[in-house]
Amino acid sequence: MKMISKLYNKYKEVILYVVFGVLTTLVNFATFWLFTKILGEDLYLLNNAIAWIVSVIFAYITNKIWVFDSKSFNFKILVKEITSFVVARLFSFGVEELGIWLFVDVLSFGERAFTIFGFTITGQMVAKVFLAVIVVIMNYFFSKFIIFAKKKDSKNA
Repeated sequence: MKMISKLYNKYKEVILYVVFGVLTTLVNFATFWLFTKILGEDLYLLNNAIAWIVSVIFAYITNKIWVFDSKSFNFKILVKEITSFVVARLFSFGVEELGIWLFVDVLSFGERAFTIFGFTITGQMVAKVFLAVIVVIMNYFFSKFIIFAKKKDSKNA
């Protein structure tokens, strides 16, 4: 038990990032699915944009509080964190939107679907799953080394 505790403490940030990354991805996929049902499959890029907005809000809160342990609520620090978080996520969102467009429109994944355990999985969702892996890795590096980077000489006011 002591060894598990030691490993957890050593890799706590990565473990929490994976846990909240999975939750953020679930929020994103659920929102995408919901808006696909409401607005239709033809508006998949808009549905993805709405899902992105909801999941970025969720991700910022969970990353700030639990993953990177950023305790400061100083206005200047919050503005800097939120701005850099959104800009980094906009970059990865661009990668995801471009990727979904390539998969759906160029590679015709939108015309494909298959059923597993009674659930129909569309080509759009397959593309989102593939791209989610790339986006999660990109977002970890942005968050770890830029947005919530701990400064050695500064205090977290």
